[in-house]
Amino acid sequence: MTNPSEAQIFEVLREFYSRVQKDDELGPVFAVVEDWDEHLTRLGEFWSSVTAMTGKYKGNPIAMHLVHLERIRPSMFKRWLELWTETTSSRLDPETARMMQAKAARIAARLSHALFNTSVASNLRKNTRLSPFRTSAEFTQENIPPQLLRQHSLDPHTWGVIRVSRGKIHYREGRTAPGSDVSEGGSRVIPPGVPHQLELIGPVCLKIEFYDRNPSEHP
Repeated sequence: MTNPSEAQIFEVLREFYSRVQKDDELGPVFAVVEDWDEHLTRLGEFWSSVTAMTGKYKGNPIAMHLVHLERIRPSMFKRWLELWTETTSSRLDPETARMMQAKAARIAARLSHALFNTSVASNLRKNTRLSPFRTSAEFTQENIPPQLLRQHSLDPHTWGVIRVSRGKIHYREGRTAPGSDVSEGGSRVIPPGVPHQLELIGPVCLKIEFYDRNPSEHP
């Protein structure tokens, strides 16, 4: 899966916010935007940072939404996600669209929790098979990032799955736990925020998938 280009991101945003402005529920909220060209530029920087980690966006989404809190209702996040799903599905290939939708669901969940201390039950998650929002490159003993062989942890809202297609690794959580081997054809779920590290046992080939929910509970 490849990340969307900046041109694709801009096209998605332009169509999406055109729909938003015409939407009965969301339109009045976004009526506060005075300069849509500038707003779309900032949103493009945000999504560039979210999808490709470019670091272009320097703002604070939660602070920006708090300024307009009196206009926002918790139900609006579901509508926002519905329109986002429709737009990304029509503009992007299915795999990239699913990635963008998963990221949007995580963003909506964080904003909803920060603003209203509630969770968002996204319609994206109904009637669809759970898919990773990102998959790493294929790693071997030759190119595996050194960080994976040291103690590290995933984002507090991110789950991982290690899939070994060749060879064997040893997975260990914490510094004292005995750990376990993951052999060819096997996999291991990585919980969010848990320090862990990998040890290679000879030549290997593996990938890591990233999810916004526990993949073991959503086959």
